[in-house]
Amino acid sequence: MAEVGYHEIGMDHFALSSDSLYKSMESGDLHRNFMGYTASKTQLMIGLGASSISDSWYSFAQNVKNIEEYQHLVHNGIIPIYRGHILTDEDQIIRKHILNVMCRLETSWHEEDMVFSSLDTVLEKLNEMEFDGLVEVGPNRLRVTEKGRPFVRNVCMAFDVLLHRKAPETRLFSMTV
Repeated sequence: MAEVGYHEIGMDHFALSSDSLYKSMESGDLHRNFMGYTASKTQLMIGLGASSISDSWYSFAQNVKNIEEYQHLVHNGIIPIYRGHILTDEDQIIRKHILNVMCRLETSWHEEDMVFSSLDTVLEKLNEMEFDGLVEVGPNRLRVTEKGRPFVRNVCMAFDVLLHRKAPETRLFSMTV
């Protein structure tokens, strides 16, 4: 698509050179949340409506799914949260790695605050991708190659230790390439 002026900025996203998403990618400021890529970092997102998700950067909360129940709770001044998760220190480190891979196609753990207990397990899961030339793994860093760009979601899934701990052989979310 480069011939029409579009540039790939991330997983399944394209932007014109004049677009703020492209400029933020070029400057290293591209961010991603569960709504998609954005040119600005969003540490607080309030979900409004049934089943919506809020993100405080340190926790997630999902509203009740049933519209009538949601309306009843809101009408009675009750916060309509159905479930939530407070991120552990490890969760927050892993989140940073996943964001780095999704937004910059690389991450590193040369700083002590970017190391987590399951890092060796993650790197083992990436061995086959490294062998296939999709990623390059160095002593303290990982880089997605041009060949590996279509597989960024798969690379990030290797970092999702909760996914592997809870259901190591189960597909829980949407299929990847």
